[in-house]
Amino acid sequence: MISPLACIDPGAKIGANVTIHPFVYIEKDVEIGDNCVLMPHVSVLNGTRMGKGNTVYHNAVLGSTPQDFHFKGDKTELIIGDNNSIRENVVIARATRAGDATRIGNNNFLMEGAHLCHDVKVNNYCVLGINSTVTGGCILDDYTILCSSVTLLQYCHTGTLSFIQSGCRISKDVPPYTIMSGNPAAYHGVSSVLLKHLNTTESVMRHITMAYRLVYQANFSVQDAVLKIKDQVPMSPEIQTIIDFISSSKRGIVK
Repeated sequence: MISPLACIDPGAKIGANVTIHPFVYIEKDVEIGDNCVLMPHVSVLNGTRMGKGNTVYHNAVLGSTPQDFHFKGDKTELIIGDNNSIRENVVIARATRAGDATRIGNNNFLMEGAHLCHDVKVNNYCVLGINSTVTGGCILDDYTILCSSVTLLQYCHTGTLSFIQSGCRISKDVPPYTIMSGNPAAYHGVSSVLLKHLNTTESVMRHITMAYRLVYQANFSVQDAVLKIKDQVPMSPEIQTIIDFISSSKRGIVK
């Protein structure tokens, strides 16, 4: 069902079984996949590519012009995957430079008022809490959870299954499987509840805890802690993920 009160450029590509409510605004260079639902007053702007099964709620703006002084009017994109829930007043900007894209994966839940700036990459099964802000160039790995009013500063990287509590201001990378809290943000433990949801074994969760004791509680440098993890903690895909993340961090991890 497409409301006659929606404003849709004839050049937009609309898939099958798409529901577009009154007062939706869709520009020319837009693609919307099958089975999407756009609630009233949604704006979908040039450069937006949306997959299947997404629901976009009232007053959300997708593909807005980057709030970046480096933006010179280049043709850039916002690419959204499948089965995402994008709640009221969410704003997602497209990329800054030609050929680049802001990317949202599959099965994410973006709560009311979340703001995703230019060149952000959100992978799959992430939750962005009410009024959270993800600034330019940030990367969120699978199953990242941001509680309400979290701010990720430019180029931060959050590891898989990381959990960042309300009000945190993050300026460095957040390692996988960790909980961050406070302001300034600091390590607050292992996200065991999330790990259990993915059927992680008790022994692997103990090993993850051992690894982060070496990083955060053993008074080693980060580099030495990584060496200690390799020597002292039984290897598993999860431990290798921790080692790879910390070793490749360009900004350094939250301490």
